[in-house]
Amino acid sequence: MQTIRERALELLSPARDADTAIEAIRHGADAIYIGGPAHGARAAAANSVADIARVVEYAHRFDARVYVTLNTLLRDDELRGVERTVGELYRAGVDALIVQDMAMLRLDIPPIALHASTQCDIRTPERARFLEAAGMSQIVIARELTLDETAQICSAVSVPVEAFVHGALCVSYSGACYASYACGGRSANRGECAQICRLPYTLRDSSDRTLLSGHLLSLRDLNRIDALPELAAAGVSSFKIEGRLKDAAYVKNVTSAYRQALDRLIDSHPDMYRRASSGTVTHSFTPALDKSFNRGFTGYFTTTRRPEVSMASFRSPKWLGEEIGTVTGRRGAAYTVRLRQGIKLSNGDGAGFFDTRTGGFTGFRINSTEGDLIRSASRVEIPIGTTLLRNRDTARDAIMASTTATRTIDARITMRRAPSGIALEITDESGRAAATFTQLSTDEARTPQEENHRRILAKTGDTDFRVTETDDQAGTAFIPASTLTAMRRTLIEALEATHRATYSYDYRRAAADNARELFDGYTANVTNSLARKFYTDMGATDIMKSIEQSRTVAPGTTVMTTRYCLRREAGRCLRTPQGKLWDEPLTLCSGDTRFPLRFDCRLCEMHLLAPEKQ
Repeated sequence: MQTIRERALELLSPARDADTAIEAIRHGADAIYIGGPAHGARAAAANSVADIARVVEYAHRFDARVYVTLNTLLRDDELRGVERTVGELYRAGVDALIVQDMAMLRLDIPPIALHASTQCDIRTPERARFLEAAGMSQIVIARELTLDETAQICSAVSVPVEAFVHGALCVSYSGACYASYACGGRSANRGECAQICRLPYTLRDSSDRTLLSGHLLSLRDLNRIDALPELAAAGVSSFKIEGRLKDAAYVKNVTSAYRQALDRLIDSHPDMYRRASSGTVTHSFTPALDKSFNRGFTGYFTTTRRPEVSMASFRSPKWLGEEIGTVTGRRGAAYTVRLRQGIKLSNGDGAGFFDTRTGGFTGFRINSTEGDLIRSASRVEIPIGTTLLRNRDTARDAIMASTTATRTIDARITMRRAPSGIALEITDESGRAAATFTQLSTDEARTPQEENHRRILAKTGDTDFRVTETDDQAGTAFIPASTLTAMRRTLIEALEATHRATYSYDYRRAAADNARELFDGYTANVTNSLARKFYTDMGATDIMKSIEQSRTVAPGTTVMTTRYCLRREAGRCLRTPQGKLWDEPLTLCSGDTRFPLRFDCRLCEMHLLAPEKQ
């Protein structure tokens, strides 16, 4: 039986392409997730099997895992093609597939591990138990869950539980959002989300009076770096960073920040946790989460279902940048700025501010800077007292475009005399070992040899290994430098071969006998015959067509379910006296599209209903 002492904590990073994936691993990821050739929930982040194979080769050197997203709903005419793709990914060495469509459990595919995507809308222990029983090897839970709810799910299953810790937030429960399809036929469950949640809206009451305006459904970005100890204590084993459309600089920075935080947690509890992969990362920069794209940060619902702090980004769905200082005066075309401590500006930096006169955001490029004096590259009027933001740091961009980390595996080499020769043995931090022997007449040297031996054996070049200890038991034996160098190369090659030969794969879990009994009646998002058969096998008798399959959205249909609530965000919760200040029904409007709103106070949820056209 597995004990908590044996539990590995996995840092899971996103990758939009192979190069970004390799950077994520180099900067400390224990696993990466990347889009396959098709059918990933980010259609713009597809990758060839050949590119994924290149990632696998690099990742497995460090025992890091490669997960491929095939987490969209599938049509019947796509199933055979998916089978072929899965076969190719399996032969390429991919560790697992992240899936949404239950047809994956009925396809004729190799025994590759399957992970239940967050698109499976896993927010209850019952749903998690069912998916585990059905054969899923890892469960990706909803972002909206509190620590207590997370702990309940972790206690309900024996497979690893994966939780998001950083990045952009979908305002709706994932897998339960049909607003994009209802508005323009682009299905989020098919990887084509139009992100209508990032549009500007007005909120109107029963008299059509405007109550709020702005980007009302645009949430801040999730940031749980300070909650890693609590998430681990709740039972989370995989800590997931969102961002399969983000560039390499973002992935390097955020992965590094979470790697360091997770290492601190593991180092402080060595009797409870361990790293999920091997290798030591050395960074040449200081990770800083506020230096990468974000809409402001929120802990979302981590601590409570009814947070009192703001979690939305009404003013803009874009990254506005870090606060750098306040404008204190003007000298001709230049401005003086009282900079925040530690802020240094560079020519070419991008800056901006919210103009209190217009309410809009004005951006500009800093043409030159000297001390606290800045000059814009274009004509711009900045009121005195304005807070400036920087969304492009040219000095840091230059750093992040360079080599910013190395990852090496610590190893120990022992050299000893053997009958008629010299033997070398190497053992690395993962416990793998290799040895080599060279027949040699070992004459006694006239001078000490230990330092010369150590220097030659420590030269591992551009391999993944770093010799941190040398045990020289050969005494004063004279070994030609060329001989010892050749032995070291052979030894390292043998260790690399050992890594490849002993890499441990996870495989598809068999469905449990009680899967049918655990079926929870979930029947949504069925778009093909195999998914229908799966649910029929589980005991479902009334399986509705998915919205995508029926191609219609009936009036009154809930197209978005969210734990985020505009009433609570604006201080008008119906549980408080202030809630009576807004007359229902409320409507969310964008252009000529109107979403009627419904509020479920028992579950503390907000529902957007099928849009109406004015």
